[in-house]
Amino acid sequence: MSQTSDSCLDTWMGREALAEAMIPVIGRLYRENNVVTSIHGRSLINKSTMNILKAHRFARRMSKDELLLEETAPLLNTLAELELGAAAIDIARLNQKFKEEGNGATLEEFLRSELADIVGKRGADDRTSTDVVLYGFGRIGRLLARLLIEKAGGGHGLRLRAIVVRRGSDNDLLKRASLLRRDSVHGSFEGTIRVDEEANTITANGVRIQVIYSNDPASIDYTAYGIKDALVVDNTGRWRDAEGLSQHLQSKGVARVLLTAPGKGELKNIVHGINHGTIEDTDKIVSAASCTTNAITPVLKALNDKFGVVHGHVETVHSFTNDQNLIDNFHKGDRRGRSAALNMVITETGAAKAVAKALPELLGKLTGSSIRVPTPDVSLAILNLSLENGTTKDEVNNYLRGMSLHSDLRKQIDYIDSPEVVSTDFVGSRRAGIVDGLATVSTGKNLVVYVWYDNEFGYSCQVIRVMEEMAGVNPPAYPAKESAKALAAIAV
Repeated sequence: MSQTSDSCLDTWMGREALAEAMIPVIGRLYRENNVVTSIHGRSLINKSTMNILKAHRFARRMSKDELLLEETAPLLNTLAELELGAAAIDIARLNQKFKEEGNGATLEEFLRSELADIVGKRGADDRTSTDVVLYGFGRIGRLLARLLIEKAGGGHGLRLRAIVVRRGSDNDLLKRASLLRRDSVHGSFEGTIRVDEEANTITANGVRIQVIYSNDPASIDYTAYGIKDALVVDNTGRWRDAEGLSQHLQSKGVARVLLTAPGKGELKNIVHGINHGTIEDTDKIVSAASCTTNAITPVLKALNDKFGVVHGHVETVHSFTNDQNLIDNFHKGDRRGRSAALNMVITETGAAKAVAKALPELLGKLTGSSIRVPTPDVSLAILNLSLENGTTKDEVNNYLRGMSLHSDLRKQIDYIDSPEVVSTDFVGSRRAGIVDGLATVSTGKNLVVYVWYDNEFGYSCQVIRVMEEMAGVNPPAYPAKESAKALAAIAV
């Protein structure tokens, strides 16, 4: 029997009340216990009532069922009573595991067992803090700053201490702060920003960032600002090899360097979720590869593991970047001198070959090309693959949906099957790539998969994950293991 208008409104208001009551609980868990809560990887920290409701509703796109606040509200309240130590907790997955494997236990009994390692350790955090310097403050640099500020928590983990730029004008500091505060694609900064021109600092949500002006990466004394053993993230793209990037290591206070672009030579190109386990303490310089490589490699690994990839072609439809001209003018690269705002521009991409650096089993199996298009953000990779084993559209989609929910690649792969989504719907996605299930084409051993990706923000999230890996500051994540039912959904 359908609901009346009044009963629909009453139901909605009841759900609003539950979501409102969750906000202070989420906040206390974060501030007092260093616990970050999420729903299928979507953080609940500092979210509004409406955003919490939307996160619960969005869960149906992942697991086919809407997440009920009547279930998550008591789960959160119980978590708050357990005096937890630092952790990252996905309440959607934890709730699902309780329903599937609770075996008659009460919610508190289940949570005490599942979170036994951190129960009663109120806020205890074994992580050491790592100073971070952003060398360059362009599109990726500013998004990394936003993410680092968001993750500041109680000061553990990655600590943004400084940015290094070349002075552009007399009011450079104010302009840098304004660019952090306002973004035409990603919206306004969530919080407050203060500028101290005398000290050359920007303070954002309590995070004090020293602005250092320099043209030479090798001559900065970071220790003069209280910075030591820092991880320098080079966002300039000016240096791509070990020789050039090693200049950073000559500055006082620097321990390691991460490049936010494909590395050349023998540099390790890391795609988090794929080969981050190869990072060693002795690796002083590491590359986070490219946005496209990060978007396609996890999906390609999943497909290769299940069906076997014989060969394939990757075509990327990529938003324009600062490297292109706004209007026709000289450019050293072919075609890139033509107006980015007016044209589709065929160009090269090394992403297909770069996949093999992270996933050697695909060496020599992929080709790639790219078309730059007049959009400012969000790109699309089309994977045209020949497989060893034949399959169907439904089998592929069900498998990739399961991988996005329950596998070790769930932070990298997202999945959607809405018939109305377009590129702007993926601005701000924190996954490396989003499989568009309705666009999948399968004819026996020939498969075409479409993967959306926010080439700015989604990539920046991958960079943060590599930074956390290099610094060794990942908190324990729960649930630590998937339920048997969830694992069965992705069984190879």
